[in-house]
Amino acid sequence: MPGDYAYSVHPLAASPSKPSIEGTLDRIVFQNAENAFTVAKLSLENGEEVTIVGALVGLQKGAPVLAEGQWIDDKRFGRQFKVESFQVRSPQTLLGIERYLSSGLIPGIGEELAKRIVQVFGMRTFEMIGSSPEALTAVEGIGPSRAKKITEAWKDQKQIQDVMVFLRGHGVSAAFAARIYKHYGADAIDVVRSNPYRLALDIWGIGFKSADAIAQNLGIAKDAGERIEAGLLHVLGQLSEDGHVVVPLDHAIAAGASLLGVDSALIGPAISRLLISNLLVREELPPHGVTLSLTDLHRCEVDSAEFFVEVAKTGACAIDIDLEQFLDDYESKNEITLAPQQREAIIAGVRDKCIVITGGPGVGKTTIIRALVEVYDEAGLDIALAAPTGRAAKRLSESTGRPASTLHRLLEFLPQNGRFERGLGNPLDADVVIIDEASMVDIALFRGLVASLPHETTFIVVGDVDQLPSVGPGSVLADLIDSGVPTVVKLTEIFRQAAQSQIVVNAHRVNAGHMPSLAAPPGDAPTRSDFYFIERENPFAARETIIELIADRIPKRFGFDPLVDMQVLTPMHRGELGTTALNLAMQEAIGGKAGGLEIKRGARCYRVGDKVMQIRNNYDKEVFNGDVGIVRIVEPKASILKVELLDGRMVLYQRNELDDLMHAFAISVHKSQGSEYPCVILPLLTQHYMMLQRNLLYTALTRGKELVVMVGSSRAVKMAVENQSSTQRWTYLAERIRDRAIAN
Repeated sequence: MPGDYAYSVHPLAASPSKPSIEGTLDRIVFQNAENAFTVAKLSLENGEEVTIVGALVGLQKGAPVLAEGQWIDDKRFGRQFKVESFQVRSPQTLLGIERYLSSGLIPGIGEELAKRIVQVFGMRTFEMIGSSPEALTAVEGIGPSRAKKITEAWKDQKQIQDVMVFLRGHGVSAAFAARIYKHYGADAIDVVRSNPYRLALDIWGIGFKSADAIAQNLGIAKDAGERIEAGLLHVLGQLSEDGHVVVPLDHAIAAGASLLGVDSALIGPAISRLLISNLLVREELPPHGVTLSLTDLHRCEVDSAEFFVEVAKTGACAIDIDLEQFLDDYESKNEITLAPQQREAIIAGVRDKCIVITGGPGVGKTTIIRALVEVYDEAGLDIALAAPTGRAAKRLSESTGRPASTLHRLLEFLPQNGRFERGLGNPLDADVVIIDEASMVDIALFRGLVASLPHETTFIVVGDVDQLPSVGPGSVLADLIDSGVPTVVKLTEIFRQAAQSQIVVNAHRVNAGHMPSLAAPPGDAPTRSDFYFIERENPFAARETIIELIADRIPKRFGFDPLVDMQVLTPMHRGELGTTALNLAMQEAIGGKAGGLEIKRGARCYRVGDKVMQIRNNYDKEVFNGDVGIVRIVEPKASILKVELLDGRMVLYQRNELDDLMHAFAISVHKSQGSEYPCVILPLLTQHYMMLQRNLLYTALTRGKELVVMVGSSRAVKMAVENQSSTQRWTYLAERIRDRAIAN
């Protein structure tokens, strides 16, 4: 090994202010394959063994290491040396070379073979392995083929070292350097040198700003074409995360110039290049004017319009049932009286081909779905029921008494390639498809859904168009309604029983732009209210009140389980009343207690009794985004924990899977979409001003089934009720559907 292979920009000796240690790597205790985070034991020259932690790529047992960093005292694991940079040193003795060669660094070299190699080459061993594979055949037991494999393995290790030195030398953290090497391998240096902005597209966790910092370190000019192109793609990507599918050209240019700090005149040529590369689509779309779209999103919207119209234009299934008699019998059997709007919706659901049924809480959407399922069942048709999330699908199944699945499961999502098995060439086997909670469906999921529908299928979409739109881009439910192509039934009549609920009444008041009733119920009220407002102006006082409500007052008065029945919903993640601060406070109050068994992952600490939520779909475990459970078992030595989901299933998580879990004592209102909870507690203060929107407040109120308690300021409530400005998304699905239908 000629020279040391340094993972730092400067020699460690040049940083005397930082502690350094030198020794031999005894063993690796733990290593994360994704980011190379490693826990290892290092034997110092004085014989002391210490624990070192950090992103230690390419380190093998027996390697002489010089590390720079800092000493830390971990509460659970004691004193450790946190490595910030390190060098793999050349062993300075024959015994050291033997140990290093036999460490597993090169497959096929064990202790005996390492000893024989060193006996032949002595201190020139590493030089000969790296430069003269034919010379290795002088060692007993090494033929030409084996010599070639040893040399190639040695070069692979050298490449790892070279890549890491290069990346660390240009400001890339060790963790990201590990991901970059894993993705590009030996080509990493060439890729990063030629276009560091590829990292933002290819490497999870590296966004435009991180890639831009690397590019600046490499000396790429501020007005370089590749920088402007990457910045524009970043801007459009950020806008898509805000829900937009098409973006007015002037807005895209202004946002790009602002982000990049360049003259807007430079943006036009970059757009032209991106159009030629088929990464953007430019269209004239009244009333937006000239627009830009990311190509994938444009294709989703165009395909969605085409596929939907193909289904809508065919005739509905003929059903040999006296529908009026069926509805009379349905009312008698269920001892209910259907409202005129409900009858209209059921008749439309049988008579027409594509139907949208929308309305707020208490207007009878669930009753309509049950009736439609029964009438189609009686007609002998195959029915598929689905919803965007597992929680919503479970509620749909419970309300209808029939199996219901998530849309991803219905479409047979293939996680290995991110595609659906069902589609144009493999449609669904269903005569009727009913989708609930459709406000959560984004444009990409809708494209997959309508691509899978046989043309003869009756398509029924149910949802509340006034709730928060989908987390992903698009306003699918609103656009379907605005297109004028499907039959739309808007339910507005609140049923008598629902009208007795202050939750329902206040939700409808908010949706109509009126303040909810915040007055406390009279002391001699015959029944308890299901809605309360507690005035708190100070965020710290509000947080203390929420903890008191969760831990004591509500369980005592209403009998709710704090972990299973109660859910805190908050508009934001940051601040004293954001998800982060609330989760930490509630973990101490009602979750796992400090001092017990725990596993740390980054800033999070998981304990027995913690309430957690899955935040990514995991099809192998059959655990999906939004699934909630309680941590029941923690095994720190094995680095595993077991979570009991609210449906009773027990799921095991390894340490490297904990990034898929977040604490769920408090969650964002967006995360609550598609769910209902017996009790909802909603903090709402003016510090949430960026998120104080009417549809957010309306969505939060409609998540509570039996009790909603708002804690905050009436001024913040008023701000939310009056704010509709941020609900508008730039989309063109409605117009595309309408134009396609006219053309057909």
